[in-house]
Amino acid sequence: MTSDKKRQAISQVVTREYTINLHKRIHGVGFKRRAPRAIKEIKKFAEKMMGTPDVRIDTRLNKHVWHKGVKNVPFRVRVRLARKRNEDEDSIHKLYTLVTVVDGVESFKGLTTQNVDVDE
Repeated sequence: MTSDKKRQAISQVVTREYTINLHKRIHGVGFKRRAPRAIKEIKKFAEKMMGTPDVRIDTRLNKHVWHKGVKNVPFRVRVRLARKRNEDEDSIHKLYTLVTVVDGVESFKGLTTQNVDVDE
């Protein structure tokens, strides 16, 4: 019975905002691999939180991670994870996750995970 509830929850279309601590996820990684590893860690985080193996990174988020170069990745990033229905009939996955950056965050203090209305 619990697996049915879990399956139904995963099949919902939902949007949430998370703060990802990239600093701890790329600790000990060599300079020339830091930004590519940060992108991989964001994908891994989104896959874990949303339960969809198909994760797509927005170009603005990619630019935000890379804006200080390959080795000076931002310590934290505020992202919006949107689980959406896949329009492509050929795909084996019914849902995908779109990861976008949230602009205008001055401080990450006190920010928690928030559900966002789909209207936005």
